[in-house]
Amino acid sequence: MGRISHKRHIAKTITWRLVGTLDTVVLSWIITGNPATGLKIGFSEVFTKMILYYLHERAWVRIKMPESRKRHLFKTVSWRAIGTLDTIIISWIISGNPLTGLKIGTLEVITKMILYYYHERAWYRINFGLDKIIRSKTWKRI
Repeated sequence: MGRISHKRHIAKTITWRLVGTLDTVVLSWIITGNPATGLKIGFSEVFTKMILYYLHERAWVRIKMPESRKRHLFKTVSWRAIGTLDTIIISWIISGNPLTGLKIGTLEVITKMILYYYHERAWYRINFGLDKIIRSKTWKRI
């Protein structure tokens, strides 16, 4: 069995956060009608989401489930539950309105699950941070 490096999880964390932050900024801007509020909400979650995402990645390494579309789907749902709760709380704090937090969080459930699924599928095809045993298995699947 091969190893997956911490560098891979850090790289996945950074790439997902770029995609996720842009989505949050745009949705927050649309819902609040204020680009400054959208930026505040989006950029304030950068650090909390990076930490939560990294921990989520490390937890999923320990889950004994074969690599498959089903695994990516379960991983998508578990991450979205964590991410949505974080977004709702941060949006509520920044906007001062719990309904705004719920609106942003609810809309993100849809957009982020779609984006996350494709992010996972893309990283499934990338060999960065995989040792030779895992890389050779990955190349056979592609």
